[in-house]
Amino acid sequence: MPKVTVIIPVYKIERFAERCARSLMEQDFQDVEFIFVDDASPDDSMEIIRRVCGEYDRDVKYLTHEVNKGLPAARNTGMAVAKGEFIYHCDSDDYLEPTLLRDLYEAATKEGADFAYCDFYLDFGTSKKYMTNPEFNDPERMIKEGFLAGTMKYNVWNKLVKKELYDRDGLSFPEGHPMGEDMTMIAVAMGATRCVHVPKALYHYMRTNSEAYTSVLSQKRLDDIRSNMDRTIGFLSKWEVTDKERFIEYFKLSVKLPFLFSGDKSQYKLWEEWYPEANKYIDSVPYIPKRTKMVQQWARDGKFSLVRLYSFVVNKIYYKLVKH
Repeated sequence: MPKVTVIIPVYKIERFAERCARSLMEQDFQDVEFIFVDDASPDDSMEIIRRVCGEYDRDVKYLTHEVNKGLPAARNTGMAVAKGEFIYHCDSDDYLEPTLLRDLYEAATKEGADFAYCDFYLDFGTSKKYMTNPEFNDPERMIKEGFLAGTMKYNVWNKLVKKELYDRDGLSFPEGHPMGEDMTMIAVAMGATRCVHVPKALYHYMRTNSEAYTSVLSQKRLDDIRSNMDRTIGFLSKWEVTDKERFIEYFKLSVKLPFLFSGDKSQYKLWEEWYPEANKYIDSVPYIPKRTKMVQQWARDGKFSLVRLYSFVVNKIYYKLVKH
């Protein structure tokens, strides 16, 4: 049994395929199986990946969808045949630092953790920004103060997780609902006994459009987010911990927060319509920056002109400074 299985869904990423594949093949950790899942990609992505991987002596498997099923389904296809003790998910338009798998695996085994995570780079191609995650070793605190309060990303790609956490509760990714599918990691973490943070930026999350999240929210994507949100709240409702109800309300605020940074009045309306019952918790949310709370307070009080001005400063000025 390999120590780690890496699962990489592939769809229309031929511009990034070689960089991603080489960053995986050149990991300095050897006991790994790599599973590339071709989600019926119509371009040359898989041909490039096969060529690159063929240059290395690695355990590589290729799986194929006859029709495009979407990112969550591709992850599930890889999970179904994964043999590793730990599972790691990589997005095929991003890339890894050479020590990512070793650093996460060694940290997990040294600390007796079944959930390990690292910092990452927000990578704009010509520049990058170091993104720090908070330090947790208790999964309950990580979920509450990190994922639910909005101080930590629940993305799949900077986390190494024991496969048994998926298997124990039969967890899978939400097929047909790709937007927000990373929320699955919250349910995965609910089964963890110990987590560990590696304070190194080991993953490059490529971000060529700083407004991508809010600028392309079609009705389908909105429906996906709500579906995944409701699914996650369903998991949390069965979680046997104290004070979970308050943190679920914080989670609602965190998920709808990006609507306030779009500069789009229609998305301000969405902010008002989504989970209005959570708004009374804005003043009491701990851990988040004061400016984030301030923007939410403006929105709650109907001061969307201030929200829009702040959004302009963040999107047009701050991101330009970060990218250069």
